Amino acid sequence: MAKWVADSTLELPLLLLDNATRVVVASGQPANFAGIAAVNLAQVTVTAGAGNGDFTLADGDVSGRKLTLLQQADVPIDVSGTATHVCFDDGATLLFVTTCTSQALTDTGTVTIPAFDIEATDPS
Repeated sequence: MAKWVADSTLELPLLLLDNATRVVVASGQPANFAGIAAVNLAQVTVTAGAGNGDFTLADGDVSGRKLTLLQQADVPIDVSGTATHVCFDDGATLLFVTTCTSQALTDTGTVTIPAFDIEATDPS
């Protein structure tokens, strides 16, 4: 018997992630929302909701569904340090953390967060 899942089922966790209202470039992985403050190097306010400007929801590259954070250019750097993670939060909850290419950041400069996908693949 074949394996199958509805796109709407795969989208559920992605739709929770697109509730993010802030993207943070961080010097480490925070354990929770309160922990973001200790590792926050740069941050940008984003518009929540797929299709509202900062996130798109589409078919996955191979299968399933994907949520894309669109490029966030010229994000002001508030604290010097080495960027190693990117985090999403909704103002109260840490929603997502991923690693990024390690990069030294200097306060008063800017950083660009390139577009990237979070994918939920079909069962195999």
